[in-house]
Amino acid sequence: MAILGELATELVSMFAGEKRLTLAVLTLITAAALLVDFVGLNQLIAGTVLLLGCPVLLIESVCRSARTQAFAARAQSGGK
Repeated sequence: MAILGELATELVSMFAGEKRLTLAVLTLITAAALLVDFVGLNQLIAGTVLLLGCPVLLIESVCRSARTQAFAARAQSGGK
């Protein structure tokens, strides 16, 4: 039973570890769903929005993380 608890903890920390990315993906999914339900957008177009939006969000998250790490490394080395 302890293994299941550890697994659940790891899964939650994996998905909630990057809060900005999690919120951005949830916002993208919500926006696509609202467009389909309330605006009447074609489901294929909403799927395309998700297909293109998720990798864009992931790339943005990776770039932001790289910038943060580079800034921290420069600050640690004395700003050189």
